[in-house]
Amino acid sequence: MEKLFEITEKLHAIYEKILLDTPEEQLFVIPPSHNNNLFWNIAHVLVTEQSLFYRLSNLTPRLDMELIKKYSKGTFPEGVATPGEIKTVAEALPLTPKWVREDYQKGIFKSFNPYTTSTGVTLNSVEEAISFNLVHLGLHYGTMRSMQKLLKASA
Repeated sequence: MEKLFEITEKLHAIYEKILLDTPEEQLFVIPPSHNNNLFWNIAHVLVTEQSLFYRLSNLTPRLDMELIKKYSKGTFPEGVATPGEIKTVAEALPLTPKWVREDYQKGIFKSFNPYTTSTGVTLNSVEEAISFNLVHLGLHYGTMRSMQKLLKASA
């Protein structure tokens, strides 16, 4: 499990760098052939982890439920995020992997509600959710790289 936590931290650092290095006006552009923007993808992977790990384990997520609802699966960007949302997401990116590692080591993930992802993978434990989360992070990273190329080409 330790390696999975390390990989998650590295991916979160990449997402944080994208968030902090991208001009704010580009964070909210929805490129042609996409239905969301860079910021939505970053916030989405963050809140999805909270649902996969905490909510499916019948625990209270460590991020605000309003943020989780706004960026969960099935949502779409609603204009420009507030400065508070941007700050919250930026601050949470390096923290959430540490929280999950600590909570896992404390043994708080005692129960888990099986969940079938949109890719057809059924998750039966928090360990499977932590593993699958790396796939989810990778999928959205690929989407974001595509968006970055489109934004650069149109600049």
